[in-house]
Amino acid sequence: MQSATLKPAQDVLDDRERLLIDQAVAKYADRPGSLLAILETVQEANAHKYLSMEALRYIARETGVPPARIYSAATFYALFSLDPQGDNVVAVCRGTACHTRGSRDLLEKLCLDLGLSDREPDENSEADKLALTTADRRFTVRTVACFGQCALAPVVEVNHHILSHVNERSLQREIQTLDHGRK
Repeated sequence: MQSATLKPAQDVLDDRERLLIDQAVAKYADRPGSLLAILETVQEANAHKYLSMEALRYIARETGVPPARIYSAATFYALFSLDPQGDNVVAVCRGTACHTRGSRDLLEKLCLDLGLSDREPDENSEADKLALTTADRRFTVRTVACFGQCALAPVVEVNHHILSHVNERSLQREIQTLDHGRK
């Protein structure tokens, strides 16, 4: 049942967003993995690289896929985000190899450097589910359970580029480069 204060998806999405979803649905219809391809296309086209609830509802309506299944897929895969992302996304691996080689320290230092230290994870938090965005939306810091690059640990992904054998200094240089707009 829809809340009285919640507008239907077609009233919230603009014409461009609806057209994009319609095109993605038409392009990927009847293909294996079509739902994931549609979600990825819609997220990539969004200025803040996320899937809004309105977009998910509209996708459900246009594909005939139950909304719960679409939400389940969007929340299961680390690729997707339901919250607006910063201009630059930094993902720190929290897998066993990366953890034992200092990824937690990298994460804490990164949060401190970006002014997110008041929201950094404590020992009891689920660090593999962290997603924090700076107030100016320049950076989003995320954690992932594992990149599958254990031999390169610790691994950090910056704007979809994998960095290997990362230390605090190399990560700090990468962030400074992004912060000064050179990347």
